[in-house]
Amino acid sequence: MDDIRGNTFKGLPFAKGHGTGNDFVIVPDPDGELELSAELITTLCDRRRGIGGDGMLRIVRTAAVPELATQAGGPDGAEWFMDYRNADGSAAHMCGNGVRVYARYLVEAGLATGPRVPILTRAGRVLAEVGEESIAVDMPLPRVYGLSTARVGGAEFTGTVATCGNPNLVCWVDDPAGLDLSRVAELDVSTFPDGGNVEFVAKQAGAGEPGLSVRMRVVERGVGETLSCGSGACAVAAVVLRDGGRDAGTVTVDVPGGRLTVTVSEERCVLSGAAVIVATGYANL
Repeated sequence: MDDIRGNTFKGLPFAKGHGTGNDFVIVPDPDGELELSAELITTLCDRRRGIGGDGMLRIVRTAAVPELATQAGGPDGAEWFMDYRNADGSAAHMCGNGVRVYARYLVEAGLATGPRVPILTRAGRVLAEVGEESIAVDMPLPRVYGLSTARVGGAEFTGTVATCGNPNLVCWVDDPAGLDLSRVAELDVSTFPDGGNVEFVAKQAGAGEPGLSVRMRVVERGVGETLSCGSGACAVAAVVLRDGGRDAGTVTVDVPGGRLTVTVSEERCVLSGAAVIVATGYANL
């Protein structure tokens, strides 16, 4: 590819995308030929010395990942595997906003036709429904457990443990906007041996049924505070419904980066919201 002066671009191809402000560096590697070290991923995600992002999405065919190749075919198979890494280079099982951005990239790059795109993640196979503006994805069904604690910004919070591919601690607060979330969250290692996301939630009047609209801020494992977290929103929705004595419903989750909706039933959890690709280029790193 040449620039306006006729110079040929060299470097690592990339794209940049976000889902309600949760942003990602996207690295196309369909045949699994790249070796992406934790150091390189950290550099790519660095907001001053790299491209900048809450994490990295490697676009790779399932068949090109030796330990996953058997899951590429058949009616329940997925051609594409979302190799998601946190900004510190560590691997994550699930990222709800990431998988929606991943699906958007596949369709815009011509790698999938849509509108329904199956994608394999470390938390299992999910199915994305790609619309013109919004993308909905079937997430792992959230599970709600007991209580635990977290210390953030010098304050201690008690919350409910919930999982949705990733471990989460959902903490009710009076006003998430007033919290100091600039530091790493300290969690109970007996409950969260590998760390987890911490969501700070307050009810609000808003769209949907009364009591099913909340505001949320989140500190993500391996990243810090982000503008949005899809799996965290699903965990929050499950806790909101449980605390409201409901088995199912649709919860509106407003995050600093926009609005997500989560619909939970006995068999499904669907996360919906905007997801866009904002740039493509080559990284000289």
